Formats: sequence, structure tokens, C-alpha cells
Amino acid sequence: MIGVAYEGEGLLRTTPVTAEPPGPGELQVAVAYCGLCGTDLHIAHGNMDARVKTPLVFGHEASGTVAAVGPGVEGWAVGDPLTVMPLLWDGTCAACLAGHQHICQNLTFVGIDSPGALQQRWNVPASIAVPLPADLSLRTAALVEPVAVAVHDVRRSELQVGDRAVVLGGGPIGVLIACVARHAGARVLVAEVDPGRRGLASALGFDVVDPATDDVPEFVEGWTGGTGADVVFEVSGAAAAARSTTALAKVRGTIVVVAIHAAAREIDLQRVFWRELRLLGARVYQRSDFERAIELLHGGVIPADELITGVVPLDGTPGAMADLSAGRAMKILVDVAGA
Repeated sequence: MIGVAYEGEGLLRTTPVTAEPPGPGELQVAVAYCGLCGTDLHIAHGNMDARVKTPLVFGHEASGTVAAVGPGVEGWAVGDPLTVMPLLWDGTCAACLAGHQHICQNLTFVGIDSPGALQQRWNVPASIAVPLPADLSLRTAALVEPVAVAVHDVRRSELQVGDRAVVLGGGPIGVLIACVARHAGARVLVAEVDPGRRGLASALGFDVVDPATDDVPEFVEGWTGGTGADVVFEVSGAAAAARSTTALAKVRGTIVVVAIHAAAREIDLQRVFWRELRLLGARVYQRSDFERAIELLHGGVIPADELITGVVPLDGTPGAMADLSAGRAMKILVDVAGA
């Protein structure tokens, strides 16, 4: 068996991987596809060297089938299609005891803190395996994890039918949030500087604006008839976007921080006070978000084919990372099974 490992100092290598039998409570996954995301880029660029233990087989946006069932596991059979919700919590911290296991204070993120999906055989706890419909393609199912992120973000916002939502950042998560928000009944505006991503959002039927050339607060004021947006999703991670959020939201509007900001950002707290704005964080997902993501993909709500820029073999992972880093792709999948 082979996989792709990050070995430190920005080095990725295709490497042999030993396929151990699944242990008690585990499933062995025959990985079909693994999507690449911004977190994977951070790993590959060495930005998470203080956290990851090398060599690390990374990747967490996976689809596949059951290859073997470990002792004590019930309800699964060899060949069953599945995806993996890559979160392991301790169940004892204050967050877990309050029912917020997905933001456990001692959370293990599988594929970052432990081995991930860029390997042909991957042993995972059965508790984090999520079944897939038999007629959902495994290629499409590789998008379940990022769609679950978008589902969680929109659910956190408490967006209502008829709302106007602004999404700052038209990358994969931004476009997925736009799709989920529209399906929930909102009209959506996507603000994105990259012309290719802006063109995709427009082709998918969303209103678009270019922050590099347009005054976004002025545009949003006209777009909402002077009211302001009901919900603003900050997905870009840019300082300028973070500063603009309070100028875009209506009285008692909601701002949802989705992006992982590398540093503290300025925000207009006077505006938060004056308009009684809500400022929310939204991190990862819960099991119900994964299940809803599967429903949306199965129902064709998410335009999977338009979002997937390409599919590469395992040994094409470094090149795919370069394309993502340069902004030449939206979502690239690694064909793990075809290696």
C-alpha cells in the first residue's frame, strides 16, 4: 500500500504504508478519493510544524468503502460506502460535558493530529464513520466534509427564508456556504477578488462583487435597499474583509466568522454596539451537519461537478498543492484508489 506523507520543511513524499488489520472498535477504509483543502496547504507549507508529528499521512476530506471490520464493530460490512467525520473528543472537558463535543478543548483532528486519508488503507474508529447512500458517487462524496462545514456555518447564523446574505470570500467554503444559504431561502452576494472564482460564483447564479475595484459597503447598501445584510459570512481570512463586516450588516444583523485568521483583527465595536449586531464563531461541524451535507449532495443541491477542478493520482498530490496554492484550482481530489 502507498500513501502521501508530509515529512517536514515543506517536503511531501509518496511512501509505502503498512496496512495493519483494524483494531477493536475500528474499521479499515479502502479510501477512494481525498479532497485537498487550505488546512492541507498549511501543513504542506510547514506552517503547522509545531503541531503535526512527521512523517504525517494527512488528508481528512475522504470517501471510500469498508475494507475490513475490526473486533466488536457492529452494523458495518465489507463494501459499505462511507465517509469519515474526522473529529475525536475526550468526552470529559467542559465543552464536551456541555454538549459541544465538536469543539472539545482537547480535540484530535484526524488527518492533522493523527494519520489521515491520503493512503490506500486507513484505520479509523467506527464511531466517526458515516454511511453513504449506495447510489451517491464516491467522487461526489469526497465533498461531504467541506459541505458539512458550510451547513454548520449557515445553521449557526440562524438564517431565515428571504434573508440577504453576504459571503466574503469565494473559495470552496465560501461558494458552498452560498449554495447552502440559497437552498435555505436566502439571496446571496459573493465578494471575491479572484476573477476566476468570481466567474464561477456568477455562473452558479449568485450576485457578485469585486472588493478590489468596488466599494463593498456601498454596493451592499444598494443591493439591500439601504437596509444592510441580514447575515455576513467572513470566509476570506483577510484583515480588510474582517474590518468591513460591521459596515455590511443590518440593524441586529449577524456576522459569522468562518475563516481562521492568522492574527488578531480590527473590528468596529462601536458599530456592533450601535446596531446591536451579533458576532459569532463557527468551527468545524457536528454529526447532524455531516448527515445534512450527505442529503444535499445526494439531492443535487451542491454543484459538485462545477466545484471539482480536477482529479489527480496520489503521486500528483505535490503538483495539486502547487495549483491550489497559486489559486489555479477550486477543489482538487486525489484518486487514492487508482494509485
